[in-house]
Amino acid sequence: MTVLRWILGILAVPTLIVVQWLGGVFVREFAAQSKETGDTGGGAEAAERLGLLPAERQSTKSAGPLPDGWETVLDAVRRDGDGAWQAAAGLLRGIGRDWERRSLATYLLADIAAEDDAWLVAWEAEAPGGPEAPDAALVRARSTVILAWNIRGGKVARNTTGEQFAGFHRLLERSREEIARAAALGPDDPTPYVTEIWTALGLGYPHSEMDRLWSQLTARDPHHYEAHFSALQYWCKNWRGTRRLATEFAERAAASAPLGGLLTVLPLIVHFEHDDSDDSATDRTPEMIARLNAGLADAAAADPTHPRLPELRHLLAYYLSLQDRDEVAVEQFRLVDGYVNALPWRYHGKGMTARYCRIRNLSAQVVVSAGNGT
Repeated sequence: MTVLRWILGILAVPTLIVVQWLGGVFVREFAAQSKETGDTGGGAEAAERLGLLPAERQSTKSAGPLPDGWETVLDAVRRDGDGAWQAAAGLLRGIGRDWERRSLATYLLADIAAEDDAWLVAWEAEAPGGPEAPDAALVRARSTVILAWNIRGGKVARNTTGEQFAGFHRLLERSREEIARAAALGPDDPTPYVTEIWTALGLGYPHSEMDRLWSQLTARDPHHYEAHFSALQYWCKNWRGTRRLATEFAERAAASAPLGGLLTVLPLIVHFEHDDSDDSATDRTPEMIARLNAGLADAAAADPTHPRLPELRHLLAYYLSLQDRDEVAVEQFRLVDGYVNALPWRYHGKGMTARYCRIRNLSAQVVVSAGNGT
C-alpha cells in the first residue's frame, strides 16, 4: 500500500500524514470508548441479523467499489507488461472530461507505474504528439509524485533518513517540470494541479504559491472533490497551515459547493484531524450535529455512483454512531459495508477492519435491541 493511497482512501491518496497525527487520533479514539461498553460478540450477531458483512469479508483496498470495469483494466495493466498501455489509454479515453473520475483513474494508474513503469514507457514512446500524449504525461507526473512520497516513507521527520529526504525532494522537484508539461498538453484539465498539491505539501510551498496554484485549479473545476481533500491537508496545522486556516478553508468550500458535491465532508475532516481532546462531548456539540445533518443531505443529493461518496458516508457513520444516532448510522454503514479503507478506520493501519466492525457492531446492537432491525 502506498503512502498516498493510505490517505486518499480509494486512492490514495494520499498517507504519510496519518503517522504524524496518530497521537491525536488515539486520544480521540480513547474518548470514543464511552460508547464501547465491553464485549462486542452480541454486536457481531446483531450486525449479521441486519445483513452486514463479517470482518473477513471487508476489503482494505478502498473506501468503496471502483466504477464498473476499472478493476479489469487495472489488473490488465499490472499483468500485461509493455502492452498494457492500451488498456490504460482506453480507460482514460472513455472517461473523457469527467474530471473527478479522471483524477481518480490517473492516480490508480500512476500508483501502478510507481512500482513498474515499463508499460508507461511504452505508452510514452507511442504517444508523442498524438491525442493520447496528455494522458501519458499526466500519468507520468502523478507516478513521480507518488514515487517521491514512497521514498520518503510514512515515518515522522526525525525517523526519516537524510537519503530518503534527498530522494524525496529530488523527485518532487522533477515532478514540477512533468506537471507543467501535462498542464500544457491538457490546458482545461484540473488534474495536473491536483497532482501539484502533493508537490506543494512536500516542498513546502509558501501560502502565496499555494494560493496561485489553487486559483489555477479552481478556474478549471471550482468544486473538485479530490482537489479540496488534498488542499485541506496543506492547510492543516501539522503541515503548512493552522487549525483556523484549515477550518476557514473547509467551511468556505462546503458553503459554496452545490448540494451533492460532497464537500460537507471537509469540516468533518478538520474536526477529526485537529481534535486532540479526551472529551467525547466534542463530537456531540450542536455544531457537529449540524455538520452531520448537512453531510446527510449532501450524501442524499449526490450521484450514487460518485466514486468519492463512500468517503463521506464512512465519516458520517462514525460520528453518527458516536452521537448515539444509531439507526441513521446503520443506514450509512449499510451503504459502505464491505470496504474499510477510509477515514477514520484507516488510521488504525492493519487494525482498520477491527475498528470499523467494532463501531458498526455497537450501533447494530443498539438498533436490534430496540427492535428496529430488519
